[in-house]
Amino acid sequence: MRNSATTILRWGLAFVFFYAAVASLLRPYGWSSYLPGFLLTVIPARWLLSLLAVYELILAVLLFIGRKLYWVSILSVISFAAAVIFNLNLLDAVFENVGLAFASLVLFELVREKRGKEVTSAN
Repeated sequence: MRNSATTILRWGLAFVFFYAAVASLLRPYGWSSYLPGFLLTVIPARWLLSLLAVYELILAVLLFIGRKLYWVSILSVISFAAAVIFNLNLLDAVFENVGLAFASLVLFELVREKRGKEVTSAN
C-alpha cells in the first residue's frame, strides 16, 4: 500500500514539475510574472526561466524514476514554498503551491520513514 501511494505521489509531483518546465519554455511571457523581481534585476527573465525549467526537468525525472527521493522531496518542498512566498499577491498561485508543498512534505516523510527502516534493519 505504502509503495503504491509513494509512486502515485512521486508521479503526480513529477507531472507538475514537467508541465511547468515545458510550459515556461513554450510560453515564457505567461510565466515570467511568477519570478521574483529581485532576481530579474540580475538575470534576464528568459535565462532565468530556462534555468528554472532545467531544474524542474531534473526534479521531474528523478521523481519519475524514484532516485534521490530524500533530497528531491526536500527540494520540492523548498521550491513550492518559495513559489508561495514570492507570489503572495497572486492568490491563484498561492493556493496551488501550498497544496503541492504539503504533498512534497508527505513524500519526504514517507521516504524518511522508509530510509529509517532500512538503516535499522541493516544494523
